[in-house]
Amino acid sequence: MRWPFTSPEGGERAPSTIRGMGYMLVSTLAFAALHACIRFLAGEMHPFEIAFFRFLFGFLVLAPVFLRHGFAPLRTQRLGLHALRGGVQTTQALLSFLALGLAPLAKVAAVQFSAPLFVAVAALLFLGEGIRLRRVAALLIGFAGTWVIIRPGMGEVDIGAVVALLGSVAIALTMILVKVLARTETSLTITLYQALFTTPLTFIAALFYWQTPTFEQLAWLILLGTLGSLAHLTLAQACKEADVTALLPLDYTKLIWAMVLGYLVFTEIPGLWTWIGGSLIFGSSLYIAYREKKARDA
Repeated sequence: MRWPFTSPEGGERAPSTIRGMGYMLVSTLAFAALHACIRFLAGEMHPFEIAFFRFLFGFLVLAPVFLRHGFAPLRTQRLGLHALRGGVQTTQALLSFLALGLAPLAKVAAVQFSAPLFVAVAALLFLGEGIRLRRVAALLIGFAGTWVIIRPGMGEVDIGAVVALLGSVAIALTMILVKVLARTETSLTITLYQALFTTPLTFIAALFYWQTPTFEQLAWLILLGTLGSLAHLTLAQACKEADVTALLPLDYTKLIWAMVLGYLVFTEIPGLWTWIGGSLIFGSSLYIAYREKKARDA
């Protein structure tokens, strides 16, 4: 039976949009469950320590791969890019985990929809892409959605939402790096190198807030690592199977999963502003992706 995330010597399967969308749905559900576990544990442990154990156990979950494939999945000519991705992923994880300890699940999920907007801004500023009026309008609408959720100047600023927004910038950089790596690397290689770099980096951050986990907490942390590896494996495979334009609409299901889990586990009910802002952010991101595809196909 073929391991679905590797590229055997006999050649790769032809990409499939349907398979890619299936992987994306699994990824969004795994990410939402991961975030629910983080929020649950954040009441007992510091988010930085949770981040370390997430990557440690995520790596241990993948360890059996070495028994089957040896060190072949680690062969790469892009070690520097993997290291950069590991550093950015560490920053993103620490910010996102901290945000999940401070803000409701649905609010964090809504704010993180802004990541594609930051990708578009980076393309405008650093990749020399032309500035089109429709794209600028979509960016402004998307950032207005972020403003609606955070609402600075209208009562107390939600620090959790602000931290989540900073994490979205790191998510955007991670998305770019994963897409670049996916051109030559297998999904398994990308995920393994992520664990190899992020585990020691998050351990350094966790040392400042260390407390020995209980057996019950360890069980949750193992589940956390498993969900994290599943989420990133399926996301990387989705990017290999399908165009980002086809995958982006499904990213909105993160808000649905977050709303359901937030209500069932924490009795959190998203506010109206979270839904309005999240919809504005998502709609603008989807429009930008659609226009980019039209421009490429022209």
